Amino acid sequence: MLTPTPHISVAPMMDWTDRHCRYFHRLISPHVRLYTEMVTTGALIHGDQRRHLDYSPEEHPLALQLGGSEPDDLATCAKMGEDWSYDEINLNCGCPSERVQKGAFGACLMAEPDTVARGVEAMIRAVSIPVTVKCRIAIDDEDDVPFLTRFIDRVSGAGCRTFIIHARKAWLKGLSPKENREIPPLRYDIVRDMKSRYPHLNIIVNGGITTLPEISDHLKYVDGVMIGREAYQNPWILSAIGADFFGHVSASKHDIVARMTDYTARMHRDHGVPVKSITRHMLTLFQGERGARAWRRALSTTAHLDGATENIIMDALGALEASG
Repeated sequence: MLTPTPHISVAPMMDWTDRHCRYFHRLISPHVRLYTEMVTTGALIHGDQRRHLDYSPEEHPLALQLGGSEPDDLATCAKMGEDWSYDEINLNCGCPSERVQKGAFGACLMAEPDTVARGVEAMIRAVSIPVTVKCRIAIDDEDDVPFLTRFIDRVSGAGCRTFIIHARKAWLKGLSPKENREIPPLRYDIVRDMKSRYPHLNIIVNGGITTLPEISDHLKYVDGVMIGREAYQNPWILSAIGADFFGHVSASKHDIVARMTDYTARMHRDHGVPVKSITRHMLTLFQGERGARAWRRALSTTAHLDGATENIIMDALGALEASG
């Protein structure tokens, strides 16, 4: 089913959506929007900017997700992102991890809409690209709809026009980040209600979305859909999304493997990237197919060995074909 260029994206996921993962996803789908892992303002201001910000040009459209709360720091880092030619700056107001809370950002910021608004205002003044916010429907025992509307009222008043809403509460104490993705009930109705209340804003739903029919259903009510772990655990869904929503026929899996082999060789040769840092994102490419186990085993047992090169990828493909 073709629809007019919907906003479909892959969520920022810590330790997963690094530049090598994003390059891999982009080979499968040229249209979905990709997001970096969350990068803290402190890491950008005081650390290795190139390590955090570099990417391959093929990754566009690409958004930089920032973690932070100080307006001046956020503005400085948003400008870095624009100078690095990112297409969007996204502020993380949804991560519930204790480490993020100790830094006074992530989901705990939802309790401080004035702080978020000041950060958004500073970033909007600093850049000409869109500034967006990713949040939850609420935190802890707050009453969902009043809490979320107060947050959106204040932050949209500061100029934010796009809210990516994870349709679960975040419990800041008592639940791990993994449990926060699974235990609080999904309330898609609340996200849809926000679109009804704020028709002038872009409302994008996130959380627990794993199938094309689910994406189609959500797009009847909101402006976009962000998928998370399904894109990592079953990356070929991005090919199906390309076909159904953008009319794009993906390259074959074998072609993608060949292009990833070339990419791995280039990154390993020119930048010293360990082969395992790239191949770990490819383990589930053949999920559900005959030979998938042989593919995973061949990659996972050889990529970490000293002297591993891009050749192990084609060897793994051979193992898949032999077992199939």
